[in-house]
Amino acid sequence: MKKLSNLVQMKDEDWNDLKQNYVKALKNPSFMELVNLLELEDDVLMKYTSSLETSANEYHHCKNCPGLKSCKNEIQGYLYTPKKVGSDITFEYVACSYQQKEEERQNYQKNITLFEASTAIRNASFKDVNRDDRNRLELSRYFKEFMDQYEKKEHPKGIYLHGNFGTGKTYLIAALFNELAKKNVRSAIVYVPEFLRQLKSSFNTDYTLKYDYIKTVPLLLLDDIGAENLTSWARDEIIGTLLQYRMEENLPTFFTSNLDLKQLEEHFASTNSGVEKLKARRIIERISYMAKDFQLTSKNRRVDK
Repeated sequence: MKKLSNLVQMKDEDWNDLKQNYVKALKNPSFMELVNLLELEDDVLMKYTSSLETSANEYHHCKNCPGLKSCKNEIQGYLYTPKKVGSDITFEYVACSYQQKEEERQNYQKNITLFEASTAIRNASFKDVNRDDRNRLELSRYFKEFMDQYEKKEHPKGIYLHGNFGTGKTYLIAALFNELAKKNVRSAIVYVPEFLRQLKSSFNTDYTLKYDYIKTVPLLLLDDIGAENLTSWARDEIIGTLLQYRMEENLPTFFTSNLDLKQLEEHFASTNSGVEKLKARRIIERISYMAKDFQLTSKNRRVDK
């Protein structure tokens, strides 16, 4: 920054107001620090006093900011930043470190598609998983094994995770999908009961688009299977055909349920058209071939929230 004595020698009266505002702004340590970093002449800097003051204030806000929710800047998560271009200055909004992390998070989450599933699981993370019981430790070990095998393209099995209500089954698998989404692996989480209802009502619109997507997506979670209002159409045309395709194509498929496999077989055997044990057995055989059976039983963690 050129010394102010050079400005004092300026005779052009049009610069007086600019000079006075600039001299006043220099009393702010944040402003002084910023203009020193730019290494430009004072007669250039003072033309941008107002904008530089805005930048200096925003830099000051950022120094001790604990996170995006506490951001005091004009545009949350962004810093109004001066940039030296030759002997002049331009300004642009630059994302702060917190905003950059948020954008990275949102970017990888684009790899996860939710079909009627709760958006609360978008932020599922292993670091928040309670490892206070042996079942969760066993699952964690398999998750690591799965990720290692998947990266090596070894076609690992998915998981059939069953247990009582509210034990965090969906959250655990969503955390796995989030980890793989960071590696650009696409996945879908389908809340089965509602998805079947929505799929049936979309015959004349986007039925094929929805169904083909979950059929071919690299990773799939069929959430709360066994809780649906079962019909022969849902079992044979949707679930059975879906599982057959994914089994043949070695596409890892995950399941959560409040029912164990024996109970699920009984569920699939009974439809409004009667008891059909053979068709139910075929569904269970596909699931058993595609997924490792894990049980997760503990207190209902939703009650405490």
